[in-house]
Amino acid sequence: MASSTHKQQLLPNLYGGATSAPPPTPAAQPNSLLSTSDAADALSRLLHRLPPTLSLPTRCASPSSAAATCPPSLSLNDDVLSCVSQLGYAQLTDHSVPSGLANSAESEALALFDLSRDRKEALFPKNWPLGYGDEEDEGLAESFRLDSARWTESSELALASLRELALELEKLGLKIVDGLTKELGFENPLGHDPTRFRSLMWVSECVRGSKPDLSGGFYPFVVGLQFQIRNQKYSMLSDSGWVSVLPHVDSILVTVGDIAQVWSNGKLKKVRGRPVATVGEENDTRCITMSLLITLPTESRVAPLLPNKDQTKEESEEESNNGECLTHLILKTTLGESTMNVSYSKIH
Repeated sequence: MASSTHKQQLLPNLYGGATSAPPPTPAAQPNSLLSTSDAADALSRLLHRLPPTLSLPTRCASPSSAAATCPPSLSLNDDVLSCVSQLGYAQLTDHSVPSGLANSAESEALALFDLSRDRKEALFPKNWPLGYGDEEDEGLAESFRLDSARWTESSELALASLRELALELEKLGLKIVDGLTKELGFENPLGHDPTRFRSLMWVSECVRGSKPDLSGGFYPFVVGLQFQIRNQKYSMLSDSGWVSVLPHVDSILVTVGDIAQVWSNGKLKKVRGRPVATVGEENDTRCITMSLLITLPTESRVAPLLPNKDQTKEESEEESNNGECLTHLILKTTLGESTMNVSYSKIH
């Protein structure tokens, strides 16, 4: 973040130059003092000369110390766009995911962190974005990244609940994507073809400390979903900066990702990365997050979508002839990178 240094302005010497005599003390000024009325008038004139916008600087609160706000409630039966377009996040309170399933999935996920490092690496080989990783080799918090459609059961692992939770969240995520694109006037790029998207279940330990960051790693996504098992505050990096939220227990925190923002040509706000649990150093309770990200297959190209009514026959022919719509392709990126800076220009 860029910062500027303000030069200090020295007050003028009201009593002359360096060789001037020092000002007389009040005791040496008999009968020369201003009257009370004159002093008040002088003070009033001085105050009127001050800049009208003069104000004392305020101290910016850190995300961890800021009061957590309750996210707006989202229902699949309501206008999805209006709930998430301004902030980039909302809590889904109308859903069918049972809390017992989320608790069972959390227990299974916690057991993964009890495995030895060798077993973790053997059972979850690294194939970004999938696999196991920790801060020793990636600078990240310890995490497991699983593809809910392709992971296999191991004889020493019981992940049935975790996989079922991922599939339930995936169904909800696809409904939200469908609602967003329809309300924006676009054709849903994902459709009902499972080869057009992938679901990434990201299980990560909570990083303790008073300052939230993205040390847990991030990956571009369309929408993210996270079941709120208990009364837990989260910090998120939105377009307006770090925000602190406290969703209702048993709700699902929904976040809009950078891919959706690009699809909408900047109409949607986004959340960078996944929500980070706020856990103080004094809290010795184990804490993990389970985030389901609806994203795209690697090597996918991302560009603003055109409303159906504005897609002319000539534009469709140009896209089919050239393999991509050169007129409107603003962002083209490979999603297989560990970092991604979304940068694009709006279509006018």
